[in-house]
Amino acid sequence: MKGNLTRRGRNSWRLKFEAGADPASGARVTKYHTLRGTRREAEEQAAKIIAEHAGGLYVDPSKQTFTDFAAHWEANWAAKNVSAKTLERYSELIRIHIIPSIGSIPIQRLHATNLQTLYAKLPVAPRTKLHIHRLVFLMLRHATQWGVVQRNVASLVDAPAVQDKEIEILSPAEIARVLEVLKDHPWLHAIVMVALGTGMRRGELLALRWKDVDFDGAKPALRVEQALEETAKLGLQFKSPKTKHGRRTITLPTSVVAVLREHLKATLERRLMLGQGKIDMGDLLVFATWDNKIQSPNGMSKKWRKAVHAAKLKATFHSLRHTHASSLIAAGVDVLSISRRLGHGSPAITLGVYGHLFKPDDRAATAIDELFGGVK
Repeated sequence: MKGNLTRRGRNSWRLKFEAGADPASGARVTKYHTLRGTRREAEEQAAKIIAEHAGGLYVDPSKQTFTDFAAHWEANWAAKNVSAKTLERYSELIRIHIIPSIGSIPIQRLHATNLQTLYAKLPVAPRTKLHIHRLVFLMLRHATQWGVVQRNVASLVDAPAVQDKEIEILSPAEIARVLEVLKDHPWLHAIVMVALGTGMRRGELLALRWKDVDFDGAKPALRVEQALEETAKLGLQFKSPKTKHGRRTITLPTSVVAVLREHLKATLERRLMLGQGKIDMGDLLVFATWDNKIQSPNGMSKKWRKAVHAAKLKATFHSLRHTHASSLIAAGVDVLSISRRLGHGSPAITLGVYGHLFKPDDRAATAIDELFGGVK
């Protein structure tokens, strides 16, 4: 089965191919497809369409429902371009909230009103509605790029309104209460101290290895190289950071260095007590379980919830990261340095989350006066 690809525009192509004979009349059937992208991308799409038709998997775009497209999108784009955790969340939103409402609609007949009705009827929190809107927008953006639909109708719908969520920040008194509770839980005490002192994410802390910790340099530091992710389908997996700034070096305050040294000593003593002997400490996880196995993120969060409950507080583990960032802002650290330390993709993300914590700098007028000097 062969096809013919001709240019229609700068990034638009027409695929023409013979699709066998009509069962009723015996006449040859010719199919046409509009493809978008570079010639190479169009050729790849054309080859896939022809192969699907030859294998009996071809679906005419005019008859393809949103459910059909969603299955194709998950398998051929999402599964290859997002993390396992994100894919799990996408699949859940599609299966539970999107498909029951618009799944049976042919994707080429999907209208903005269908999406507006979907958002209005969903019995979920506004933030979840916003996540669903962003997911539908992403899927339809790809449908447009691939020539399945002519335009992204999600762009015609206003995103569901969501009030800004106030970030959780622990006060010095609250931190003291939590640490007091954790005196009898040295493992959890150590990871909480490192979280407060570095701003690392939960998955990054649980993926940290001793080879990435440098006590003896001019400036003690640790290196973030990966993160631990947990999904229902794949279980525990180590993954690379999302962005190039996610892989970073974080300098350590003296209090955290002391905690890590004590934690290392306790780890070695426990290994000897268990008869595990000496090993190459390099690949050993800093925050492994008592028997040196991977600590699951969900399991660690349960331990944290018990601790804050005992301290009569309500705070997520992620609040330690927010508390770290707020402390840097209060100390006058510049936004670029904070962004790099937190591993954000750009300072804009840092400002989006913590911008309200930065105080106006009243030195601006004085600085300009100094610029003019004695000029009158």
